[in-house]
Amino acid sequence: MRRKSLAPLLAAAGLMATTVPLLTATQATAAGADAAYLKQKPNWQRCAADQPAAYECATLKVPLDYRRPEGRKIDLAISRIKSTDPGKRHGILLSNPGGPGGSGLDMPLMMNQLMPKDVRERYDLIGFDPRGVGRSNPITCGLTAAEENFDRAYRPGTYAADIAWARTVADKCREKSGDVLRHITTRNTARDMDTVRAVLGEKKTSFVGYSYGTYLGAVYSQMFPQRTDRFVLDSAVDPQRAWRGMIQVWATEAEPAFKRWTGWAAERNGAYGLGTTPDAVSKTFWGLVAQADKKPIDFFGTKLKGDDIRAGRAIFFYPQQASDIVKQLKAAAEGKPLPKNRATADDLRKLLPGTLLADAYAGPARGAEPGAPADNGSAVFWAVVCGDTAAWPRYTEQYARDAAADKKKYPLYGDMASNIKPCAFWDRPAEAATPMNKQANVLTVQNEWDSQTPLVSGQGMHRALKGSRMVLAAGGEGHAVYLFDPRSCVNAPVNDYLSTGRLPAKDLTCKNPPADASRRVAPSPSGSGSPAVPFPNGTPRF
Repeated sequence: MRRKSLAPLLAAAGLMATTVPLLTATQATAAGADAAYLKQKPNWQRCAADQPAAYECATLKVPLDYRRPEGRKIDLAISRIKSTDPGKRHGILLSNPGGPGGSGLDMPLMMNQLMPKDVRERYDLIGFDPRGVGRSNPITCGLTAAEENFDRAYRPGTYAADIAWARTVADKCREKSGDVLRHITTRNTARDMDTVRAVLGEKKTSFVGYSYGTYLGAVYSQMFPQRTDRFVLDSAVDPQRAWRGMIQVWATEAEPAFKRWTGWAAERNGAYGLGTTPDAVSKTFWGLVAQADKKPIDFFGTKLKGDDIRAGRAIFFYPQQASDIVKQLKAAAEGKPLPKNRATADDLRKLLPGTLLADAYAGPARGAEPGAPADNGSAVFWAVVCGDTAAWPRYTEQYARDAAADKKKYPLYGDMASNIKPCAFWDRPAEAATPMNKQANVLTVQNEWDSQTPLVSGQGMHRALKGSRMVLAAGGEGHAVYLFDPRSCVNAPVNDYLSTGRLPAKDLTCKNPPADASRRVAPSPSGSGSPAVPFPNGTPRF
C-alpha cells in the first residue's frame, strides 16, 4: 500500500448493482461455454533470456466486459513453471502478491525457489499480471507523485484542499482510463482467473494469495465454488471491511501496536534511550511529533513534519525497527550525527512506500514495472477499492466528521485513515460486491502482529468463509507468512494442506521460534528474481 490503507471491507451481501448486473457465475458458464476466448491456445515462450528456460510466458485475450464476451478484448499476461514430476502432479496453482495493483507474473519464480520439493512437484505454478497491471494492458490516471499520496492529515483549515485532491484524482482516472476503468474490479479478475483455468484445460484451480490476494481468492471461491480446489489465503482482508474499513483498520490496530512498542523500548532504554517506562517512551515520540510540527526535523536531508512521522504508523508493529528509527529521529531533532542503518532501509521502503519518512531513511523506491505508467499501481488501487463497492460515503461532510472523531480516538493515524478519498467522487460500480455465503474449505494463515492486514482482519476473513480453517502464528510479526518467513510455524500446516488437500481438523495456534533479527518488516527472498511480495512498488497496498 504508497500510504497504507486498511479497514472495514464491505459487507456486500445486500448491495444492489447500480447498473445492469453481470451474469451470475452459473449463467456466464452456460452462456459462454463455447466462447472463442475459451478455446485459445497459449503461445508459451521463454520469459527472458536472463531467466530460467522453464519460466515461460504467454498472453491471453480476455473480455473487457464479461457481459459481452464477444466484444472488446484486453491482454492478460500469464506465466508458468511446470511440474517436473507428472506422476505427482495434482493441477495448477495460481498466485497473487497483493495490491490491488501488484504484478504477479514472476510469482512462480519465487514459489519455485522456496516451496519444498514434495509440494512444488504437485503443481504447475501459474503467475499473472491482473487486468490493468504491468503487462496486462496497464492503466494510468496520469497522477503526479504528490497526487498518489493519500496520507492526508485532517484539519478544518485544509479540508477544502483534501476535497479538491480527491476529486482531481477521480477526474484524472476517469479521463485517462475511460471505459476500461469500471471493469478493473476484483470480480472481473476472478473471472480472468477462471478463464486461465479453462484455457489450460483444468477442472479446478488451486491458489495462494497474499494480502489483497486473499480477497481475490475469497471472491473466486464464492463465484466459482465448484472449481475451487486448495486455496491458501495469507494475511487476509476482512470482506466485511472492503474497502474503506480496511484503510481505517490501520488506524485502530496501530494503537495497540504502539502501546506494545512503548513497553518493548522501555525495557531496552539502555540501548535506545527513549524512556524507562512505556509512558516516558510515548512522551518521547509525541514530543518529536510536536517539535516537527513547529519546525520540521532534518532527517537525512529531508524535512519531516509531525504528520510525516505519524504516517509511519506501520513501523510500530516491529518494535526493534521502530526503536531504531525513533532513536535516530530523536538524534536528528537534537542535532546529533546520524549513522544510517542500511540493514533496514529496503524493508522500510517496502513497508511505507512513498512516505517522506521512508524516503528520508531509505531513499525513494523504484517506480512501476518496466513498460507500465509510473502511477500504474495507484491507478489500479483506486479502480479496485472504489469500483468494488458502492459503500463509500458520497457526502464530504461525513468524511470530515469521521476524520475529526478518529483523530481523537486513534491519534497516530485515525484522521488520515478516515479522511476523504477519491472514491467519494468515483462512478458507481458496475455490479454489487460479492456476498460471502457459500462454503469455502480454504486455509487462512496470519501473524498476530501484521501491520497491513491486522489480526482482526484475518479473523474477519476466517469468520466470513464458512468451512475455512485458520493457522495463527502467536507473536508472529510481519505481513505475509508462508514462504516469506522460513522460520514460521505456519509453513508446516500450509505445506501439508497443499500436498494432501486436507484441512486441519480445527483452527491452530502455533508459536514461532525465537525471533530472528533478520526478520524485520517484509522479507524479500534474495535471488528469487521476483519483486518483494506482497509489497509491489508504488501506492499503499494490501
